[in-house]
Amino acid sequence: MTTGGDKTSNRQRPLRLADLAGPVTPPMPEAPEVSVPTPGVEGDPLVAARREFAVLLGEFRRTAVLVPFDASGSLWSADRNGVRWICAFSDEEALARFAYAQGDAGREWTYRAILGARLLDVMVPLLPGPAGVALDAGSEDGVLFPPVAGVVPEAVAVDLGESA
Repeated sequence: MTTGGDKTSNRQRPLRLADLAGPVTPPMPEAPEVSVPTPGVEGDPLVAARREFAVLLGEFRRTAVLVPFDASGSLWSADRNGVRWICAFSDEEALARFAYAQGDAGREWTYRAILGARLLDVMVPLLPGPAGVALDAGSEDGVLFPPVAGVVPEAVAVDLGESA
């Protein structure tokens, strides 16, 4: 496998998503979540949620995700409420489920592995208007990385009018 200087794969390969989108098996039951009190967070759900999102964002930035291309050769994206969302997927199975849900699993898909940080810091600023990344769109585990300060570069972040 060849990689570019940014440690992303330069390999693009067609994928028949219908082969991956077979019957979906029910998820395994998860172990009960154990709550560990964190100093200064206990009792403040907003602080806890922000901390949890920061951890998730850090993991996303360090992880290579699959970004499919549309028929014109551009990164697959979608507009929703004035925001352009680059669609990224955690693995081929997640991409296959998305393609199947779109009714487009029979065609060959071309995609590229790109670091989450590169999507947020380089690709988002190249798009016109506000843009973010939708990871595993359409799944129960999907996550949005919106065009706000701390997620995307401040120069392209949307001002929410909040004071810290």
